[in-house]
Amino acid sequence: MDTIEPRTRLGELLVKAKLITEGDIAQALERMRTQGGRLGDNLVALGAIEQSALDGFIYRIPKEPKNTAETGIDESELLALLMKAIYTFGLSTVAQYADALKLAPQIVSDLTQLAVERQLIYTLGTRNGHSTMGIAYALTEEGRHWTQEAIVRSGYVGPTPVPLEDFVEQAMRQKPTNERVTPERIREAVKDLVLPDNVVEQTGPALNSGRAILLYGAPGNGKTSVALSFAGVFRDVIYVPYAIMVEGQIIRFHDPRVHIPFDTQPERQDDSQSFIRRETYDQRWIGCRRPFIVTGGELTLEMLDMRYDSEGHFYEAPLHMKALGGCFFIDDFGRQLVSPTNLLNRWIVPLESRVDYLKLHTGKTFRIPFEELVIFSTNLEPEDLMDPAFLRRLPYKIEVSAPDIDRYRGIFERECTRYGLTLRDDVFNFIVYMVRKEMGMDFAAYHPRFIVDQVVATCRFLGQVPELKSPFIEYAINNLGVRRNPKRDAAANHAPENGKNDPRLNEPSRETSALY
Repeated sequence: MDTIEPRTRLGELLVKAKLITEGDIAQALERMRTQGGRLGDNLVALGAIEQSALDGFIYRIPKEPKNTAETGIDESELLALLMKAIYTFGLSTVAQYADALKLAPQIVSDLTQLAVERQLIYTLGTRNGHSTMGIAYALTEEGRHWTQEAIVRSGYVGPTPVPLEDFVEQAMRQKPTNERVTPERIREAVKDLVLPDNVVEQTGPALNSGRAILLYGAPGNGKTSVALSFAGVFRDVIYVPYAIMVEGQIIRFHDPRVHIPFDTQPERQDDSQSFIRRETYDQRWIGCRRPFIVTGGELTLEMLDMRYDSEGHFYEAPLHMKALGGCFFIDDFGRQLVSPTNLLNRWIVPLESRVDYLKLHTGKTFRIPFEELVIFSTNLEPEDLMDPAFLRRLPYKIEVSAPDIDRYRGIFERECTRYGLTLRDDVFNFIVYMVRKEMGMDFAAYHPRFIVDQVVATCRFLGQVPELKSPFIEYAINNLGVRRNPKRDAAANHAPENGKNDPRLNEPSRETSALY
């Protein structure tokens, strides 16, 4: 038998969660060779992690069931899952069955023996010596018909589901409020954005509360970027199931688009060894980053209900259920296919009580936690979208406002750095004049990238070295919108907001104008 590297999946998950380092693992493994013990105990002995932190981390890891009863799934359902996997994927050995069902080899061996006794499969012979894991099996004719009937009843083929009770318990163990967000984490997450300090100061309490957040303000000032940066704030490993069993119905839960796994599975070399390489955690769960689901104008109320596959006879979990333990971000709130009132009416109970109710096509209703951070982002006036009762249920309201002239320049300098450009004072003053006076526009955080990208694109098209100069700057700024009608009311130019009365907004000096 090949020697198995003593590095454990626990150690890799601890590294991914930034609770320990690769160096800590190396030292702990060396200590294990001389003094024995488990990896976690050695990490604590070395001072790499506190015992309480390790215990809390291990507590969240789903424990592997040792027999069919501990799976929480009826034996007949397990047998049907086994037979459908054999039939659909052409599997032949217990090791392959275990990988497909994500169950311990002993459980799968018992199910295999049950299938043999019922004459659903028969033995072909041993592939690897005398190992029972290497015995090859094939479907009998009766087994083929039995499996086809099972597929008609439920077309779900894949890993073994977890019972609803286990899913609910796990969701409560790993709710976002169990992880403390620090100012340092937020600043690290938004380091690529130029934001006023008050946004960071307001964001921290909102994230730690786990309550709904409303981001509002004029378009183009970074509300979406701020919300997306929250994904980098959380570091905990959470566990999501492949599927859930509710009242005999299977709900497919794992979605590779939103449940991003930590790549810590040991590389499997062959079928006979794969079961040996399993750890003692429940393989029906995947260790993932906290999900961050984004939806926009396409959101409908139907997307918040379970989708029943009438041909396959199983369900797909709704979006907000898949976001449990993470964030659900509704961008451009107020512009969805569903009206804001109907959406908030759907969520008025979950936002308040932290529970939601879903319904099976049979009419059976079941309860799940609503432990996730819901973020609304809108360009519209919040008072126009919802009444005071709804606004009260969004306890954190953070305005992402247009930049003042100093922050506007800071954003410009960052964008120029991307291309190795220099932003001279006279060039910036000219840009300010063009945007505010010629175009009649307020500053917006998206302007700098838009202008710099367009200037660089024009220079490259003409075969020139990228440089912020006229007339390329004018071309870019004109593409921000259309020129203001000079006959319009000029009173807007005297408003104090966004630095409109800042002396740097005056017309360029004769010297500056001559440069252009």
